Amino acid sequence: MKILIVDDERAIRNSLKEILGDEGYEVDVAEDGPSALAQVEKERYNVIFCDIKMPGMDGTEVLEKMVADGIDAAVIMISGHGDIDTAVECIKKGAFDFIQKPLDLNRILITIKNATERATIINENRTLKKRVYGQQMVGESAPIQHIREIIAKVAPTDARVLICGSNGTGKELVARSLHAQSLRSTMPYIEVNCAAIPSELIESELFGHEKGAFTSAIRQHKGKFEQADGGTLFLDEIGDMSLAAQAKVLRILQEKKLSRVGSDKDITVDVRVIAATNKNLQMEIKEGRFREDLYHRLSVIVINVPTLDERKDDIPLLVDYFVKQISTESGMPAKPFSPEAVKSLQDRSWTGNIRELRNVVERLMILGGNPVSAQDIRDYVSPII
Repeated sequence: MKILIVDDERAIRNSLKEILGDEGYEVDVAEDGPSALAQVEKERYNVIFCDIKMPGMDGTEVLEKMVADGIDAAVIMISGHGDIDTAVECIKKGAFDFIQKPLDLNRILITIKNATERATIINENRTLKKRVYGQQMVGESAPIQHIREIIAKVAPTDARVLICGSNGTGKELVARSLHAQSLRSTMPYIEVNCAAIPSELIESELFGHEKGAFTSAIRQHKGKFEQADGGTLFLDEIGDMSLAAQAKVLRILQEKKLSRVGSDKDITVDVRVIAATNKNLQMEIKEGRFREDLYHRLSVIVINVPTLDERKDDIPLLVDYFVKQISTESGMPAKPFSPEAVKSLQDRSWTGNIRELRNVVERLMILGGNPVSAQDIRDYVSPII
């Protein structure tokens, strides 16, 4: 385990380093905030002890910067001028714990133990969520590697993300990956398909309604924004949302408040919004079907998901993945695909992208031989247009 000690007092730095070194920990030190931030860019630490009162950049600024950068470490604030308000403020800003000077060795060791246990639980939760959501971005092509890198950087922040791409490319998977790798991963993840909800019902679906707000409103209903409070709301096919609903979403993003249909009472919500679309929103804006101010609010980060035709090198891996997945889900025996069959699939054009490929693999597992051959592709898959 690696520990970083940030304190402007040399005696405290050296003393803590010696004591924790004797306990078997690998310890580095930094004398001020900028040095600490430089260190965490180069090294990965499990625990960081950070003094609050330091010249120049104080400890709370260091904490805020680390949290904003998504540093995956338990930050423990230490101070000789501590009080309850200071401790609470540090915890709110993302600190794992607060210890007052003079430092007690037993308290330090217990805190390190607790931080280690928390890290283990978080990692287990992330692994579990990947299993639950089926979150495995299959592929090693350059476009997929690029998306993985963006997700790793963006997920730990609260930045809003707009995911663009054709139908069937896996935009939902990108959204789930962003949530699973975020600091909100233990909180709700709510999906809304804006294209599947009638325009007259979308406001009630998103913002909720009060009993009696309209004829069929027989009870109070919490909308998707309230259900996602503290977590992530994924607005799929945002380009199909009505202008009236867009205006209300914009207000929530600006003010973090909403009012249910039939009520003038404001409700505060803390939601990270991730949106996706298969439309050209710039063209939608020009034609008056999408609000430009909402677009700019949603597109802090834009992730463009490649089509399958742009990542055909991944088809062998995808075929193998789908064979195993379909076999597990359906009980069908897994069938290998011959190299010629895989090459034939790579030579095709995939207008339906990943979704179409999965359907084709399932069809060939049912109808094709063992192994699936290039002839099976010609017999059971529509000719290339």
